[in-house]
Amino acid sequence: MEATCTSYKETGYFSPTVIDYLEDAPALRPFYSYRPTLQGFAELLQHKNVTANRRLLADVLGSQYTHITDESLATVQQNIELLRADNTYTVTTGHQLNIFTGPLYFIYKIVTAIKLCNQLKEAFPDKSFVPVYWMASEDHDFAEINYTHIGGKKVHWWYEASGATGRINPDTMRQAINQYKGVLGIGGHAEELAAMVETAYTKFDKLADATRYLVHALFGHHGLVIIDADDKQLKQHFAPVMLQDITGQHSYKNITATNEQLTQAGVHIQVNPREINFFYLKDSLRERIVAESGRYQVLNTAISFSEAELQEELQSHPERFSPNVVMRPLYQESILPNIAYVGGGAEVVYWMELKSNFDYYQVDFPILILRNSALLVPKTAAAKIAGMRLSNADLFKATDEIKNDWVKKHSAHELNLSAEWQELESVFEKIKRHAQQIDQTLVPSTAAVQARLQHAVNNLERKLVKAEKLNYQTRLQQIEQLKGELFPKNSLQERTENFGLAYVKWGRTFINELIRTFEPLNFEFTVLTE
Repeated sequence: MEATCTSYKETGYFSPTVIDYLEDAPALRPFYSYRPTLQGFAELLQHKNVTANRRLLADVLGSQYTHITDESLATVQQNIELLRADNTYTVTTGHQLNIFTGPLYFIYKIVTAIKLCNQLKEAFPDKSFVPVYWMASEDHDFAEINYTHIGGKKVHWWYEASGATGRINPDTMRQAINQYKGVLGIGGHAEELAAMVETAYTKFDKLADATRYLVHALFGHHGLVIIDADDKQLKQHFAPVMLQDITGQHSYKNITATNEQLTQAGVHIQVNPREINFFYLKDSLRERIVAESGRYQVLNTAISFSEAELQEELQSHPERFSPNVVMRPLYQESILPNIAYVGGGAEVVYWMELKSNFDYYQVDFPILILRNSALLVPKTAAAKIAGMRLSNADLFKATDEIKNDWVKKHSAHELNLSAEWQELESVFEKIKRHAQQIDQTLVPSTAAVQARLQHAVNNLERKLVKAEKLNYQTRLQQIEQLKGELFPKNSLQERTENFGLAYVKWGRTFINELIRTFEPLNFEFTVLTE
């Protein structure tokens, strides 16, 4: 595949805050640690304080791979063993357990982490870097993960579930599996991917284990380590912070104060903290903990604790306490020797809300890396793009804007009235001066007439373009079809389409090509043309 790039800003799909972060806007500097550059990593590595228990981490990870037996396991085991060494660090990305991996950006997140580790190893050869996928196995929003879109079809897992999604048994997925495999077809690498999916969702009794199998099958050769932090031993390491935060509500105070500062800086807040940012977790149960009448109540249950009972429960059963979205990152950074987090635009912004809380608990804040984004352009679409002489930047424009620009560019007639309007403006400047000499109060009236005329000229220009479009119906229909194919539902392809059909076409080469072409520290949108 041929890779070309365009700036994130030019696409129009990324928030002003993300663009400001990439461009090093001074107003955002208090809300993160080091810049996402090799120099930033060098500075972080000089001062990195690891709070993780490396031996415990490696032991737990090793135990989580007991059901994996393929040839790439040795590569992953080597990376797990590296985590015991003081000169090894992780680059982490996280995501929910979307069935069949969900949208393409799930794949892009992991590829970004892998490629960044490769580049850091080249820059700092005396250190080792391990890519980590953090499974959001404790998340309970089943409706966000029980479907995927592939080839214009929605594959849905029809099931009513509650509690942590990682603990759900996927044994009711047969209809979804068959539907997904049906879309894959029988050509190319369909059989290979179908076998992965079949094994993942039929040979394991927890969605977390199924997801690990599938993601490992895709990325194990590249040494990706997959962690399920829904674990008693790992939670035990974090238990002192959980107790301190539940009883002291420090995260609420810290993040609320930061959000006020971010709001003043013009940042749209992504998440708001609660007074207590933990859930109580058991099978089929994940409910918020709230402070009521001097006790700690688990909502929608009869379970409650005094402070002494809470402390005892945390010591005996730390696995029953689950951090929410604002405390999960602190948990992650507490148990991993992590130096970078790879996330989407919204994640990068919400992590900025958290730095003061990291500072309070004296846990190092990772470097925030905007994951690579990509647009896959098949041969047929590439031919249309070349035939219409569209640029990468053109592809990201609204459909009507592309049409208008194309008609203006290719019409034999002059459809732009800007030159004529400049002449009219010169006339109105003379009229204004003449009116001012007669009566100063006539100037606003003259300006109002000018504004009305400009509006009329603009309308006339639109009518000229609309009339000329009738002469180019075939080309304009091709533009509509092209946009529908590359930007399903008028959104970025990566936010909707599943990776499955790309894998059917290219197999493992698809992932290898993503790793080859992605440049995590360049911060540009990649267009990959077949």
